[in-house]
Amino acid sequence: MIRFFAPTLLLATAVTTAAAQPVQPEPEPTSSELVRQLTIPEANQGIAVDAEQFYAVDNQTIAKYDKRTAELVDAWEGAEDGPIMHLDSGVVIDGLLYASHSNYPESPMTSSVEIFDVETMEHVDTHSFGIDWGSFTWLDRHDGFWWAGFANYNRVFGNSQVAYGNKYWTTVIKLDDNWQRLEAWTLPEGVLERFEDMSNSGGSWGPDGRLYLTGHDPAEAYVMELPEAGSVLQWVGTVELAIAGQGIAWDRSRPDILYGIIRGEDDEPNQVTVSRIAVRTAQE
Repeated sequence: MIRFFAPTLLLATAVTTAAAQPVQPEPEPTSSELVRQLTIPEANQGIAVDAEQFYAVDNQTIAKYDKRTAELVDAWEGAEDGPIMHLDSGVVIDGLLYASHSNYPESPMTSSVEIFDVETMEHVDTHSFGIDWGSFTWLDRHDGFWWAGFANYNRVFGNSQVAYGNKYWTTVIKLDDNWQRLEAWTLPEGVLERFEDMSNSGGSWGPDGRLYLTGHDPAEAYVMELPEAGSVLQWVGTVELAIAGQGIAWDRSRPDILYGIIRGEDDEPNQVTVSRIAVRTAQE
């Protein structure tokens, strides 16, 4: 027997589910200090950073720059018609850059982890999530686990007549070393509303043991904690930043420094920004 589900019923279910989230008060925003701003052509999607370099990420490019001089050191460039289509943020762990990748804005959504050797900038490994949780936008390592953001959107793309997912299904997932899902959380409605019809684009664990998330466009990061109960992350702070959404990365060699990007509009160039944020470390 074939069963047909009325779209209006599914929409009503989604709206009811969103409205049922516990209401979290909006935290007072705090400021940051912009300490450096650099014109970097490849800074279109995200950013990664280690002790000596930063890595500007575009859809099919990762460019390695010297942090001190801001000079281009090396780059990986994928083929225009190759399997890597839409890279987002990245994180450098033990000499490897782990980058989030998806087929955004194609449908159905598929996602993978793409792994690069930062010494040679060669692509060395991959792990596919296939069709599952949404569009993979960021990845980080924290407390012995992988953490990943999977975005869903309310915006309609191309010839489609429906939204690219549903932003209320945006999910932060905790994974083991074999990329197996362990736990997952949704985002507070107040944060989702800041995304408008887009979604969560960046994420990085701060030195204070809190997760910093960004949207697609807003010049701010949302400070999150794991909840004591339930499945919704706790929104505990907002930091105003010199960014335009997209990927972010804490500099683990300088715990008060956060890297971000500003995607250039019209004739404006892409920028990498370096901000200082006054936070306590998790050990303090």
